[in-house]
Amino acid sequence: MKETQLFGAKVFCWKHFDRKGYSAFCSLNKEVTIGVLTSMTLLFANAHTASAQHVTPEAMRSYELSEIEVTGTRVPLTEKASAKMVTVLSRSDIQNTGAQSVNDLLKYVTGVDVRQRGAFGIQTDISVCGGTFDQVTILLNGVNINSPQTGHHSADFPVAMADIERIEILEGPSARVFGTSAFTGAINIVTKTDSKSNVTARVSGGSYGLFDSGFGVNYTRGALSNQFSGGYSRSDGGVANSDFNVRRYYYQGTYSSKDADISWQAGYSNQKFGANTFYSAAYPDQYEELRRTIFSVKAETKGWLHIAPSVFWNRAYDHFQLMRGTHNSENFHRADVYGIDLNAYFSTVLGKTSFGAELRNEGIYSTNLGKVLDPSQYIKIPSQDRLKYTRSDNRTNIDYFVEHNILLSRLTVSMGLLVNRNTGLSDGFRYYPGIDISYRPDDHWKLFISWNKALRMPTFTDLYYKSPTLQGNIGLKPEKTNAVKLGTSYRTGWLDAKVSAFYNRGTDMIDWVKYSVDDVYHSANFKLNNMGVESSFILNFASLTGHDTWIQNINVGYTYIYQKRYDTKEIYKSNYALEYLRHKMVVGLTHRIYGKNLTATWNFRFQKRMGGYEIYDSNYKATGIIHSYPSFAIVDVKVQWQKKAYQLYAQAYNLLDRKYYDYGNIPQPGIWLNAGAVYRFNL
Repeated sequence: MKETQLFGAKVFCWKHFDRKGYSAFCSLNKEVTIGVLTSMTLLFANAHTASAQHVTPEAMRSYELSEIEVTGTRVPLTEKASAKMVTVLSRSDIQNTGAQSVNDLLKYVTGVDVRQRGAFGIQTDISVCGGTFDQVTILLNGVNINSPQTGHHSADFPVAMADIERIEILEGPSARVFGTSAFTGAINIVTKTDSKSNVTARVSGGSYGLFDSGFGVNYTRGALSNQFSGGYSRSDGGVANSDFNVRRYYYQGTYSSKDADISWQAGYSNQKFGANTFYSAAYPDQYEELRRTIFSVKAETKGWLHIAPSVFWNRAYDHFQLMRGTHNSENFHRADVYGIDLNAYFSTVLGKTSFGAELRNEGIYSTNLGKVLDPSQYIKIPSQDRLKYTRSDNRTNIDYFVEHNILLSRLTVSMGLLVNRNTGLSDGFRYYPGIDISYRPDDHWKLFISWNKALRMPTFTDLYYKSPTLQGNIGLKPEKTNAVKLGTSYRTGWLDAKVSAFYNRGTDMIDWVKYSVDDVYHSANFKLNNMGVESSFILNFASLTGHDTWIQNINVGYTYIYQKRYDTKEIYKSNYALEYLRHKMVVGLTHRIYGKNLTATWNFRFQKRMGGYEIYDSNYKATGIIHSYPSFAIVDVKVQWQKKAYQLYAQAYNLLDRKYYDYGNIPQPGIWLNAGAVYRFNL
């Protein structure tokens, strides 16, 4: 650890991590400076990162990292040399907002659109840069956990908020880093690895019968570290048929030696919830149960040539009832993903070079999705006496990549190529190049520009799903995009500001649309261009004044997005792609209430969504009337008493009790109160 002095206050800059697998974006050529984040950094999730800026000693002690050397792309790069940027939400950010789920936390990220069906992360769709929920890659400690069945399930994380150390958000296509699934961006969840053995317990309760409890155990001995956690939460729901019951268990281990670092993880989640009008307002009594298991092992050798192999597997069971408690229009699915990834890199006088490959197999067994099986190939559905999977599909994705980084004192150029082949497509290889450039005229300013191409395969739901209100399309083409992003950032000890713009030209973009009022929703391709601008700033009062202040910091962020659709056929209603956020504004304030231990965090967000939703009558019949999404403003607040061994808190979501919708005909809860405690002790 290195100490420097800025304006008379100590700032700590970390130069290397003990655990090099700590962050997927440490190998992305995205800006990730490890240090301390102010408690409200997440409120304008932009390209700003956890930079080692001036903070008070109190703020520094609230979140101290002890690992990493800042890296970029698929090879290590310093923060100054990085060509792109990644938003980093620290552990203190997570604690201060009071978010009960990753999905709730991301609501305060300016460039992220979170469309919630159920409260506290139950069935939430996450998208970036005006895209859809199927177009963003979700990773857990750098391992892709996306579901090939549907992006609706990608945000079903097998970890609790208490397990998370940080969240990293990359906006923009990243095919040459994460493969073709990173179409509009990627979100990486990084779990905690404590250097000391300890035990943590938590409990909370609140409105609508909310109860949440959990534990975590960390055991560290020498170079070996093990963590295990579990949690349970339930609620009666804020509206009719929105009850939920969730269990999560997670284990991870790490081992470090002079020759290699190894990490492994396993997780399990089980969600049961009432799905009030989740997929169609014509059916208010829907129900769903999701069970998910994930497993992966990663390693990285040391020396002049770094070799980093990994293997991964995950399985998800989905049980859906269109009418709760009945077998009418009941679906069962089992989705499996497994694969192996190999990354290698080395350094020369010409820069840093990486190369590698990934094989990823995606398969599904279902009663609704896939090609019809011969009766001799039917597979029994677990816990169902006479039911069997009667349909199936499978595809294998192979990626080869190469990337080179040119590093000069003021200039970084990162360029690479992904070569892709997928057995779900009839033709051969496809090529996806990209280039990122950053220029630093001085120590405060940074200018960047990037261009990348990407592809996304249709999900099995896009291809095959059929219900009384939905019809898939086996003839769908994969989505394709050309994306350009540029911007500038300015950073001093007390101000962090940024302005950026993006343009995504999309071909064969996928959406579920109705062509007339009496039609069902069809999955279809069309051309769609997305463009937008984003601006934000953090004002750190402690750094500005040189001493601790009542107001800790203020953050403001704003995003504007515009879309242009090109198609020869007019549509009556879009279900996803054209229902984007035109305006999103977030404001955050953290201040002290009493002494240094009692603080409050206020979060405000304003949203205006394009598109509209169909109005249904009291008999759940469509009226043929489209109602535009109204704009809304939400205020949340959390008050907490923080000590070294424990935390007490109380919070209110939707403090002003506003009525609002993320999806039409799915009302969100009004004011929701919650209070709880967290206790930790070392072993």
